[in-house]
Amino acid sequence: MNSDEKEDCECAPPQAETSPARGPDREYEEPEIENPEASRMKRAAAKHLIERYYHQLTEGCGNESCSNSWCASSVGFNRMDNNAAAVKALELYKVNAKLCDPHPSKKGTASAYLESSSHSNSACSNRKMNNKDVHSVRDNFKDVNYLTEEKVYEILDICGEKEDYSPLIRVIGRVFSSAEGLVQSFRRSKPHTKEELKSLQGKDEDKDEDEKEAAACSATAMEEDSPASSSSLRLGEGSSGENDVQKLAPDEVSVDIDAVRRVYERLLSNEKIEAAFLNALVYLSPNVECDLTYHNVYSRDPNYLNLFVIVMENSNLHSPEYLEIALPQFCKAMSKLPLAAQAKLARLWSHYSTEQIRRMVETFQQLITYKVISNEFNSRNLVNDDDAVVAATKCLKVVYYANVLGGDLDTEHNEEEDEEPIPESSELTLQELLGEERRNKKGPRVDPLEIELGIRTNDCRRPLISFEEFVNEPLNEVLEMDKDYTFFKVETENKFSFMTCPFILNAVTKNLGLYYDNRIRMYSERRITVLYSLVQGQQLNPYLRLKVRRDHIIDDALVRLEMIAMENPADLKKQLYVEFEGEQGVDEGGVSKEFFQLVVEEIFNPDIGMFTYDERTKLFWFNPSSFENEGQYTLIGIVLGLAIYNNCILDVHFPMVVYRKLMGKKGTFRDLADANPVLYQSLKELLEYEGSVEEDMMITFQISQTDLFGNPLMYDLRENGDKIPVTNENRKEFVAQYAEYMLNKSVEKQFKAFRRGFHMVTNESPLKYLFRPEEIELLICGSRNLDFLALEETTEYDGGYNRDSRIIKEFWETLHSFGEEQKRLFLQFTTGTDRAPVGGLGKLKMIIAKNGPDTDRLPTSHTCFNVLLLPEYSSKEKLRERLLKAITYAKGFGML
Repeated sequence: MNSDEKEDCECAPPQAETSPARGPDREYEEPEIENPEASRMKRAAAKHLIERYYHQLTEGCGNESCSNSWCASSVGFNRMDNNAAAVKALELYKVNAKLCDPHPSKKGTASAYLESSSHSNSACSNRKMNNKDVHSVRDNFKDVNYLTEEKVYEILDICGEKEDYSPLIRVIGRVFSSAEGLVQSFRRSKPHTKEELKSLQGKDEDKDEDEKEAAACSATAMEEDSPASSSSLRLGEGSSGENDVQKLAPDEVSVDIDAVRRVYERLLSNEKIEAAFLNALVYLSPNVECDLTYHNVYSRDPNYLNLFVIVMENSNLHSPEYLEIALPQFCKAMSKLPLAAQAKLARLWSHYSTEQIRRMVETFQQLITYKVISNEFNSRNLVNDDDAVVAATKCLKVVYYANVLGGDLDTEHNEEEDEEPIPESSELTLQELLGEERRNKKGPRVDPLEIELGIRTNDCRRPLISFEEFVNEPLNEVLEMDKDYTFFKVETENKFSFMTCPFILNAVTKNLGLYYDNRIRMYSERRITVLYSLVQGQQLNPYLRLKVRRDHIIDDALVRLEMIAMENPADLKKQLYVEFEGEQGVDEGGVSKEFFQLVVEEIFNPDIGMFTYDERTKLFWFNPSSFENEGQYTLIGIVLGLAIYNNCILDVHFPMVVYRKLMGKKGTFRDLADANPVLYQSLKELLEYEGSVEEDMMITFQISQTDLFGNPLMYDLRENGDKIPVTNENRKEFVAQYAEYMLNKSVEKQFKAFRRGFHMVTNESPLKYLFRPEEIELLICGSRNLDFLALEETTEYDGGYNRDSRIIKEFWETLHSFGEEQKRLFLQFTTGTDRAPVGGLGKLKMIIAKNGPDTDRLPTSHTCFNVLLLPEYSSKEKLRERLLKAITYAKGFGML
């Protein structure tokens, strides 16, 4: 651009919320002159030129044969990021470098920007318009810098009459590509707002032209003179004549969301208009990202959030046209929102309907899936380094918490923390001597957005849409969990870990992350033990070694664990090594599996009296009148923690309320549905009873239970409860108190001891951060669904067998013909447990190896490695008979 062209650039409102060069551009302003009007015009012209240079560097002019070395369309141009382009644009402006004009073939944001800029420039250049010019400006809506629902319909009607929608397309391109215009658009109406807006935009025919000229120049002056803090605030002052800072509730914004939805519904049906939204978003997003990253714009003007609310109402965001450029750029901008803004968005969206929440989830999920399947991610090209996937995941987190907030919340019934802190390891002093930081110094990890919102995922009993809809399976398949776990532990700003957004991970992936955490902790304990032995000069055991007698397993194991828990709880975090006295088996995992199985069978034996068993639900519950001391329950909690820590599955049958209580939530009336369905149904009928409860049922606030020997025990839910009748007015209180007693108060001592033992092993683990209560159950108990077809698909063969071997085909035919109990026995025989691992039997790596020719020997197994040693029997009948005998009478370990 030559100097003459430069002088012709009149003042024009910038087309983006701030140009990337907004911060430094004052350094290059021309000296102030006496005429403030001329000064403002020159500053606006400079700003306009810098923005053109910026778009030339990032978008290009569209001419494939362009020879300008500083144009993105020229051959051999080295692409640069937005920040580098902003700096270079300032340099080019300073030296008056060559500016390309948009090529006619250029269809996109740059041309739309220049087109709208030229229209805006003319608005202030002609100070003395004649009447014809004024009408021309009005017809083309060049002075519309923000939109209302009425204004959109007005323009739409005029365009419909002329069958030419180009003026509306230009207005949408101008407003939706400008953060300041978009922030000011679709504000919630006040009395006479429509008339005021028409007046400010020069639509009142009764006003003379001088008044309209003064209003336009006043708006321009206010925009140019305001400080470079928040462009949306400047436009708010210049366009609406008032600061418009409203006192909003934490879940409110100043935008009229219903109006935005109605506008989108009418406009998105037109393909040409839809393209204007797309191009505007491509241009808008980088500038918004720059503003949020470097200018802290939200803290100065909370109305800036309107921009994200308006864009997210576009129901076409998940369409293919947006997935390549527009949506990834917008997600990057949105991910830069400060914590307070994210929390406000979550609170706002929590009032949305299920369909609207699902639409937003699908939008971000589709982007993540598209990026995952269109790239080849591996250990060298990590998905963690893909900006679009990371940004979309961060945006999805806001929707996730909106889903939690909008669901059925219970923030009141929380378990009290343990009164006594869990004893620290006696080796911590040694760690400090070795220069290591004290572990768990920060306490359990908590998501910052949870803290800001004052809720936890576990507070939500039923979300708006199921948690499973937030899991992205393609992402889980390409995620390198060992690398992701490293990023999770290091907590560096430049490396993102998907473990910080556990909602997007399935149980298998999270279990793998937990496995890495447990193993690293085991190795750490082993290393500390070695260093400790060097300092102390005595040999210490790097493992948690348990030597037990099979017929005295409870006495031996619990006594040993009790000693460890009292002397040095850190030893519980060592790798478990079990040895059965008199047996030759070496514990590579299989012996530990059987140890846990036998301990659980003994502990949950109803004859011992620590737990009660409900024949109808097949579930165990703490016995409130047990004679066992608290230490026994603590040891049971330790056993459960050790099972998770050592990746073993237990055959434990607790109601879900136990896992909720372990995660810090008390039991409530609705938890009785699976814990005690008969009592739940009775209390539910009491709540729904339409007659007189007091006269017809004659019950009081005193309840009775039976002890181990069948003797009745009376308990007052309120003081003098036997004298307080239950009425229609107080029956809700009665039901709540009844549930509180049954699930919390009656077993308070037993459960606190149990939880304390569990936390002795898992207190430093990310267990509570990663998993929901139902996933904890899956982690401890494994899956109850046994899909042997999936097991057949994943089984490997060795020793000469393959998938097509006769014996292998007969083996699978035989196994599939077994009943449910026989299948469980086979699984117990081969793997050491009758439950499927997290993810189902398809995740179990079983190997069938040849163990010689036809023989009368029984099949054998290595439960440590899930290996079945199968002789090549001569017939299918013999195979079935030998296999059934092996799985039915299997017990004990020996050396083969």
